[in-house]
Amino acid sequence: MRPLAPIGTLSGFFRTEEERREWVGGAFDRSARHYDRICAALSLGTGQWYRRQALLRAGLRPGMRLLDVATGTGLVARAALDAGVAAGSLVGVDPSAGMLEESRRHCPAALVRGTGERLPFREASFDFVAMGYALRHVADLEAAFAGFRRVLRPGGRLLLLEHSRPASRAGRALARLWFRSVVPALSWLITRDPGARRLMEYYWATIEACVEPEVIVTALERAGLRDVHHFVQGGVLSEYQAFR
Repeated sequence: MRPLAPIGTLSGFFRTEEERREWVGGAFDRSARHYDRICAALSLGTGQWYRRQALLRAGLRPGMRLLDVATGTGLVARAALDAGVAAGSLVGVDPSAGMLEESRRHCPAALVRGTGERLPFREASFDFVAMGYALRHVADLEAAFAGFRRVLRPGGRLLLLEHSRPASRAGRALARLWFRSVVPALSWLITRDPGARRLMEYYWATIEACVEPEVIVTALERAGLRDVHHFVQGGVLSEYQAFR
């Protein structure tokens, strides 16, 4: 089960699954050095506070061992540190070598190159699995969710953070203006890097193409996760919580 609409809806960026993997990987590698500044601008400086609060709402506590899937530059992992999780209890996994290199500069988590669909960890290795704003880049939701369940210990917790399309027409119009026009322009002003601007244009395109939250909830349940819940914060920020 794919999280994205057919590749054709993103034809302005790529046309095939192979091209998608190559384009996305290259875009994140090239933009890694700018990513934290772009995310701070995108969230108006509230991103790290929100990540920490979301982790706490999902039950993260000191003493837990956490896996941050699609860790990128380590923003979720750093929020977990702020929430009291020990550095030695943090592991980040990401397919982008550039993102992992940038994460090493800022975050003391152990880092592994890999994907959510093929997690290179033993069964029942973690108390908590988190993924921040990366569902739209997952090739197979059910494979990823089955892997999340496999590496969680019995009773372990899962938190997925993602953007949602607002329910109202006015909300969708404002979100489209912000993500499709303002954020790419801010990215250019901050970085002077056309690649960073293009990545942010892709960011909104994937939000528009992402499947509905009900499909994600169903996929989590079909993967064997329990007590699955979906919450929306501020009209545009989705939190998916579940347990093994």
